Amino acid sequence: MFDVQPVFILSFTLLLVVLTSLSQGFSFVLIVMAYLLILLALMPAKDIISILKIGIIMTLFTFVILLPSAFAGNRYSITMIPVKVFATITAVGILSHAAKWNHLISALKRFHIPDLFIFVLDITLKYIVMLGEFSLELLYALKLRSVGKSGNKKKVTSLSGVAGTMFIKSRIMAEEMYGAMACRGFTGEYKVYEKFRFGLADVFYLLINS
Repeated sequence: MFDVQPVFILSFTLLLVVLTSLSQGFSFVLIVMAYLLILLALMPAKDIISILKIGIIMTLFTFVILLPSAFAGNRYSITMIPVKVFATITAVGILSHAAKWNHLISALKRFHIPDLFIFVLDITLKYIVMLGEFSLELLYALKLRSVGKSGNKKKVTSLSGVAGTMFIKSRIMAEEMYGAMACRGFTGEYKVYEKFRFGLADVFYLLINS
């Protein structure tokens, strides 16, 4: 599967998520689950653990949210929706581990997605992670300064300072990114330089998904 063209992996993953979400029959969802578990079995152990951990946590969260509806007599939602959530998260997790991010970007370009949409998606996801890590470091630093009775007692003021620091940091990062892109001659246009190769793995993957 991992030698398959990212275009096919991305397209069939999106199709699988849509069909799973729209499905009203439990048998189809079970078939999808069995298919995804087979794909998981072909992956390294660390990837399996990472995907299953996120899938199980989100499934349990969905189950807890739907408990009131089950007590009200709606047993269908609490049976179907958590399973669908687990299937969709597992499918997206397999996609993220099976294809590199730059390959997914090239796959979007092959679908003739506008460059502006690809640019926003590409930059936003990267900087959300970076700003998230930076904010965690600031909060950890705030906790260390607030230990004991003589620590920081004005938590609201400290949090506003963290928010201001985050705003300044994001502005600096945006300016640095713009300067780096300008120096590299980036004009906002994405180009795919790799040739499209259709191999035996692609044929097998298409047959299985079909």
